[in-house]
This record gives sequence, C-alpha cells and structure tokens, in this order.
Amino acid sequence: MFTLIQAAGWPVWPIILASIVAVGIIGERLWALRPGIVTPRDLLPRVMQEYQENGVSAEMLMRLHKHSPLGQILAAGLKNDKSTREIMKESIEEAGRAVAHDLERYLTTLGTIASLSPLMGLFGTLIGMIEIFGSNSPTGGGGNPAQLAHGVSVALYNAAFGILVAIPSMVFYRHFRAKVDSLVVEMELQALKLVEIIHGERKS
Repeated sequence: MFTLIQAAGWPVWPIILASIVAVGIIGERLWALRPGIVTPRDLLPRVMQEYQENGVSAEMLMRLHKHSPLGQILAAGLKNDKSTREIMKESIEEAGRAVAHDLERYLTTLGTIASLSPLMGLFGTLIGMIEIFGSNSPTGGGGNPAQLAHGVSVALYNAAFGILVAIPSMVFYRHFRAKVDSLVVEMELQALKLVEIIHGERKS
C-alpha cells in the first residue's frame, strides 16, 4: 500500500485525508442513526402511560429530552399539553426541525468529499501530465524514462484514488439522507399520535 502511495506522489495526500474523514463520518452516522436510538418503538406507549398516571412533570420532560431525538419531540409537545391542538403541533414542528438538523450532522461534509474527491484526483492527473510533458521537453533530459514513468503513475493513481473515495462517499451520503428523511417521517407520525391522544381524537 505504501508503494502505491509513493507512486501516486504528493497529490494523493489530500485524497487520503478526505478518505479518513469520510470513513469517520460514515462510522459515526451508522452508529448515531440506528432506529432504536432515534425512534424507540416502545417510547410513545410508555410516555402515554406515564402521562395518564401522573401527568406532565419537569423530571419527565428532562428525562424525555435526554432519552432520544423522538423523546425531544414528544417532550416539546407535552410542554404544551394544556394548550390548543395547533399550538401543540407548532411546538412539535419546531422541535422536529431542530432534531432533523441534528440528524443531518456531518452529511454536508460527506457530500462535499464525494463531490471533491474526483476533482482532487483530476488535479493529481494534471500534475502527472505536467511531469510527463516535462520529461519530453528540451530541458527535461531528452526524455527521461524514470520521470515519464513517475508522471504516468501520478496521473493514473490519483485519478483512481479520487474515484475510489468518491463512490462510497456518495453512496453513503445518499443512504444517510434517505434514512434521515425516513426517521423524520416516523417521528412526525409518532408525535401526531401524541397530539391526537391528548386531545381525545384517538384512544391509542
């Protein structure tokens, strides 16, 4: 592997740095966007049971807020349980926007890496082409085979590394965006159930 990096030359180092950042983001988002962490299925029934037994308390709201992203949205709704249905929905929507923004953390960076990696590879290709032309110039030693081979290596390896980083980064970026959208929809449905139950429009 180190031999390949040497053959690719110095332009490959930004691509390697981008790949390390991308791997870190992918691992962190895979862990953070698990449905059991974001939208626990048993949370709403437990919240409604506690609400019916004890009502809303500051301790309950604080516990919910720390529990999960869904808990933050439900806590925002329960703060306004005595208000009208419209006010309760507005507070839930505001909390939902904040939670959705938090779920999209680092995705912009991952998308940027996916877009820029081929360009960084192209930059390395141009550097390699400059070396190739330099080896054939009158001042380049009359066609230095070693310099020519190095220029070809820099051009090809950087293009390959750039594409190699861009493809998985783009795949995971689109996967995470779709997953965030799905989780947000699920949280909206759970919050709507909470509003309807509290305001007597459904039993459970």
